[in-house]
Amino acid sequence: MLNIKEQQRIYRHQRIRDGLIGTSQRPRLCLHRSLNNLQAQIVDDSAGKVLIGKSTLAKDVKAKAKSGGNVGAASILGEVLAAEAIKKGIKKVAFDRGGYLYHGRIKAFAEAARKAGLEF
Repeated sequence: MLNIKEQQRIYRHQRIRDGLIGTSQRPRLCLHRSLNNLQAQIVDDSAGKVLIGKSTLAKDVKAKAKSGGNVGAASILGEVLAAEAIKKGIKKVAFDRGGYLYHGRIKAFAEAARKAGLEF
């Protein structure tokens, strides 16, 4: 059974997703935060495909960050994911924060991705 905070986050995420759909022109950048790691995916909902998926467990991110569950690792992940997305020709995305507050690791990830060239 999920605790109350996790249930509330899931309900918030459902509300966010009602107005947020990833298309081939503007795919959805979704995040999942756990205690020790951060996962990010760029998803085309119309085709039902994950275009890019990265985590703080990936070798290129893990080499730069000591821990996967802090703000530094989140900003490194944002830079790496944005660079990979631009390489594949994706510049504009719709940001899905997953029901999490825009604060801490989520904010650090978003700002790093914007700085690296993603538009959202």
